[in-house]
Amino acid sequence: MRRKPAWGRIAGKTVIYAVLIVISFVYLEPVFRIISKTFMSAPDVIDPAVQWLPRTFSTDNLKVASRVLNLETSLVNSLWFSSLLAACQTLVSALTGYALSRFEFRFKRFWFMMILMVFIVPLPVLMVPRLMMFITFQDLTKIKMIGTALPQVAMALLGQGVYSTVLILIFYNFFNMIPGVLDEAAMIDGAGPLQVFYHVVVRLSRVTVLVVFLFSFVWNWNETYVTGTLVAGTIQLLPGKLALFDQQFESLVSSSGSAFRINEAYKMAATFISILPLIGLYLLVQRQFIQGIENTGITGE
Repeated sequence: MRRKPAWGRIAGKTVIYAVLIVISFVYLEPVFRIISKTFMSAPDVIDPAVQWLPRTFSTDNLKVASRVLNLETSLVNSLWFSSLLAACQTLVSALTGYALSRFEFRFKRFWFMMILMVFIVPLPVLMVPRLMMFITFQDLTKIKMIGTALPQVAMALLGQGVYSTVLILIFYNFFNMIPGVLDEAAMIDGAGPLQVFYHVVVRLSRVTVLVVFLFSFVWNWNETYVTGTLVAGTIQLLPGKLALFDQQFESLVSSSGSAFRINEAYKMAATFISILPLIGLYLLVQRQFIQGIENTGITGE
């Protein structure tokens, strides 16, 4: 077989890397812009000659943005709130994916199509009846629902959380790749369905569980429509504070008598603060996350 000339291989790799760099820049340019604006001083923000590198490096924007976001409270609330919903979604998605993958039951195809249908229907269409349902339940039982995390926890446990359909399909696809003979071997040894699920399937799916948990955590962290409707601002969450940053900023300035005026740098600093925990989380589990993406077949393999 005739080998490709060295210059041809070099040219091919050059083209591939050039395309990858261009595509990467398209995705990373907004992040670079946010970081650049975050550390600019007020004069640099209004100076058209300053594009990327600030003349004066400043952390004042971060300090002001942290005060506006009430970072100490909103960050802790966002962490436990997103983690709780992610844990509930991961558990229910794993059980649902296992049931669809391993068991045959009546109307299985129908229920599978209904799960997909939930993903297709626009969220605002479902939000009104859900809100009415929780309000009715609250009135009948006298259990406070609106203004707490209970509605979203209930939705997550019932498979109606943020993008639960995608999470179920990830588990369903991965469980299909696990040989059924392993289940049969465990059952011969006396294991029941739940024991097979935990001791065989879950133990072989630890990386997939991590991927699903991370997806759910990020989606619940960034979700503001459902949270804003059901929580109604009673729990201070970082993305919710970011969405109302202009109002919060003006309120803080008015109450303190400060001479600060809102500008783009403050907004970028607040945005940087809100995405920094997600970036840190990804860097912490980067290797396992990439391995899980490959194993779950999300890439189409």
